[in-house]
Amino acid sequence: MSGQMLLLNLLGGVALLIWATRMVRTGVLRAFGERLRGLIARATRNRIAACGAGIATAATLQSSTAAALLLTSFAERGLIALAPALAVLLGADIGSTLVVQAMSFDPRPAIPALLLAGTLAFMLSENAIVKQSGRVFIGLGLMILALGMIVAASQPLRENWLLIEVLAHLGGEPLLALAIAALLTWLAHSSVASVLLFISLALAGVLDASLAVTLVLGANIGSGFIPLGVNLRAPPAVRRMLVGNLMFRAAGALAALPLVEHAAALLALIDTDVARQTANAHTLFNLALATVFLPLTGPAAQLLRRVLPDPMPEPGAQPIGHLDEEALDRPNVALSAATREVMRLADTVEVMLREAILPFEQAHATRREAIKRLDAEVDRAQEEVKLYLTRLTRRPLTEEQSRQAFDLILFTTNLEHVGDIIDKTLLELAAKKHRLRVSFSDEGWGEIKRLHSLAVEQLRLAVAVFVTRDVEMARQLVEAKEDVRVIERQATESHLRRLREGTLASIETSSMHLDILRDLKRVIAHLTAVAHPILESKGKLRPSRLREAPDALATP
Repeated sequence: MSGQMLLLNLLGGVALLIWATRMVRTGVLRAFGERLRGLIARATRNRIAACGAGIATAATLQSSTAAALLLTSFAERGLIALAPALAVLLGADIGSTLVVQAMSFDPRPAIPALLLAGTLAFMLSENAIVKQSGRVFIGLGLMILALGMIVAASQPLRENWLLIEVLAHLGGEPLLALAIAALLTWLAHSSVASVLLFISLALAGVLDASLAVTLVLGANIGSGFIPLGVNLRAPPAVRRMLVGNLMFRAAGALAALPLVEHAAALLALIDTDVARQTANAHTLFNLALATVFLPLTGPAAQLLRRVLPDPMPEPGAQPIGHLDEEALDRPNVALSAATREVMRLADTVEVMLREAILPFEQAHATRREAIKRLDAEVDRAQEEVKLYLTRLTRRPLTEEQSRQAFDLILFTTNLEHVGDIIDKTLLELAAKKHRLRVSFSDEGWGEIKRLHSLAVEQLRLAVAVFVTRDVEMARQLVEAKEDVRVIERQATESHLRRLREGTLASIETSSMHLDILRDLKRVIAHLTAVAHPILESKGKLRPSRLREAPDALATP
């Protein structure tokens, strides 16, 4: 075989291995991503549980990098503290080694069954979980196939004098070997793929046991760089977590480097198979990391906060609204602060709703863009309030305080939905109207403006109901919704009458007209929801609007 073909076969096997590893990861995330997020969210009560969650997540995703990227969303939103996050990552490092352990045995007989089962599940099933599980099976089969390709392509390299000289020199330069392995892992974006590559080269006789162990240490360092490179511009809370994990890996690898020869000899006593020796070195190294650093996650978190502090706000810059983290230990103060922030959010949504009718009359996009910017502010504020109150509910609260926090979250969510309806549908319909150069009939436009005015009134009444919790006002809010249903139905019937009469403006804007009526009705429904908890607590709301069956139809 020529040197070019040998290199092509080897690189093809490596490319297939990387692709198959990502294929498995994608399938698992699509099928079980939410469950894995839930597992991490529930496992932050202590370091052991957090480490266990990391093991389970990385073993399922077949990647500690994927587990780290999954964890960054929690850290960025303040849903996990730094010390438990470091414990999760230590567990993820162990979990990724379990995949290597499984692949270090001879799994080639399973290739046909995995490919057949995976293809059938992916192509024939309509169930999302079964379909993505098929993707995982196909990926596993391709991973095993890729390992076989790498081993076969590497066999001639055993007799290549140039490679023997390079590896002999590399064996005498452990720091250089460490750096090369870290670089290869970063390029592959997978420690599993790179360690499996080293195992394949060791099986082909290209690497001796000591050099394979050194390269495994380097792969662990390189794996720590991958999520950090992706999140270089992330908030300090995310970067602290990833830098801490990289520090653990680098410190452990450098400490283990002088012991490589002794470790290789010990591993040879445990198992004579060089593939098993390499896989065992990978697992034992990460177990040692967890054993040493798990009790130190607290001090490490303190050190990282000093090294990577939160940026100082610019002069005059203020955090969003009234939300004060220090007030979380005083629930009544925190709830008062959140309420003031919700009122500010409601004022912004009122401006959006009041202005939403104007882009239908004005062709230029300036006002639409201004309203869209307000929606971005509403989304940001709603997220801040929700996460602030979520952190508050983790503290001991009275039943009344818990109810108040829940009501605040519910109201902000409904306000955010109103903002989305304005931004994503009403403004798009306004742009479409001007793009098509059509106009509503005078009667139809009057119906739209009337329903829009009612929506603005409902918003103001909803805010008043939320603040006062007045039962009579809550009843008025719900009754007004019933009036809106009648008005919307009458407007629809009038529009259909104009269509029958052949009114040109109504024909040209028919779907647009009905969409606007529907969206304004949805806005009012979200606003009316604030009254439901108040009326339910007083027994003033029926559980269903369905009437009871007449006696004549009742079962005897």
